[in-house]
Amino acid sequence: MTAPAVPATGLGVRATARVVAEADGRGGTALPVLAGDGPLALRRTRPGAAGGAGGGAGAARVTVVGAMSAPLGGDRLALDVTAGPGARLWMGAAAATIALPGRSAEPAHYDVRLTVGDGATLCWLPEPLISARGSDLRMTCRVELAPTARLLLREEQVLGRAGEPPGRLTARLTVRRAGRALLDQELGYGPGRPGWDGGAVLGGHRATGQLLLVDPAFEDRPVPVRQLGETAVLTPLAGPAALVTAVAPDALRLRRLLDEVTADGRMFTN
Repeated sequence: MTAPAVPATGLGVRATARVVAEADGRGGTALPVLAGDGPLALRRTRPGAAGGAGGGAGAARVTVVGAMSAPLGGDRLALDVTAGPGARLWMGAAAATIALPGRSAEPAHYDVRLTVGDGATLCWLPEPLISARGSDLRMTCRVELAPTARLLLREEQVLGRAGEPPGRLTARLTVRRAGRALLDQELGYGPGRPGWDGGAVLGGHRATGQLLLVDPAFEDRPVPVRQLGETAVLTPLAGPAALVTAVAPDALRLRRLLDEVTADGRMFTN
């Protein structure tokens, strides 16, 4: 169910949605907690109801449905997702998230927390985040992985709607495995960010994204470095993981680049 959003200080809203997935002991995955809040409505969906990797047989599928325009200036939104030991969870979104200016001059905050237990698999495949003109969004994604957890995580940012400059966007991704840092990066785009549109960062492109794959099997079979077209590369990380980074002129071509690797990530759909 979705609870009413709670007004935050200023003119924004404060909302936290929660998902807990647990192995049901019969080869499937149960959802004892599925609690939407404010703009973050959650729906359990059937296999095949959305595109992308499905998390495999016995996986639970949850789709985030926007219940109202968000995030706006001053909003503080959070999504807390836990896949317990042995659970298999696929999470996606019904539509892109659009960061918009609000009545408050304060930036919006959107915090995602993902926890994946031993033997669990989480496919986190939201739709793109669009940074609209005049918006200011601080987004964080923090991931905690058990030693035998598996993760497929996609992030996509589109800088501005058609024909408009982008807003201000800061995105930080922190991933820890077995208590140790696996990946910690922060990216910043838009007004006030020196060089974000230069050749060393986006080179004039307006869509950027990454795909992170974590699997204990990579310890014995590391992923080789591979170039994907002219504007994407697949590289191994210092751990059982691989990272794809890509830029593209628009969201459609960015998704095509990342989908090449999703198709290769069959260990997440078996």
